[in-house]
Amino acid sequence: MKRVFDLFIAVCALLILWPVLLLLALLVRIKLGSPVLFRQQRPGWHGKPFFIYKFRSMTDARDSSGELLPDGERLPPFGQLLRRYSLDELPQLFNVVRGDISLVGPRALLMEYLPLYSPEQARRHEVRPGITGWAQVNGRNAISWEEKFACDVWYVEHHSFRLDLKILWMTVRKVLRSEGVSQQGHATMEKFRGSKQ
Repeated sequence: MKRVFDLFIAVCALLILWPVLLLLALLVRIKLGSPVLFRQQRPGWHGKPFFIYKFRSMTDARDSSGELLPDGERLPPFGQLLRRYSLDELPQLFNVVRGDISLVGPRALLMEYLPLYSPEQARRHEVRPGITGWAQVNGRNAISWEEKFACDVWYVEHHSFRLDLKILWMTVRKVLRSEGVSQQGHATMEKFRGSKQ
């Protein structure tokens, strides 16, 4: 039932929002350049890799040695706007249609994090990742990694259709209020460097 619901909502959203997607793509091209889409390999269900898609929100600005500048220096006002209202996430609806992710589930993080999880934290991959999840509606990037992973595992143990509907409703409210977009002192979220436990 979850997969059927995901597919129905994602297809309907794409049919309704395609003018918005086209407009955002054009604005990203004008303000940030090419490529319009950010494409990155992420671990999915049971850690299986897939490519996630988002609208690009950062520039490719580099220092004198050719290294990318810190996120905060590459995130212009337009990119901040995209992230504040989660507009950069809209292309992930295509990932939902493909079955890579669900509407609701633990966020698909970086491949490099896989060996850093504790056995308990690694349970977050027992379900499909999602565009939004229990951690996102309970602090998003404003909470610690440990708190975030605890939320993910709680979701794995308690997920249900009713809970997914609750999370989707809470997500709309969080996005409209722009809550928890970034971690204090960081443009987005500090990298995970391993469990403190």
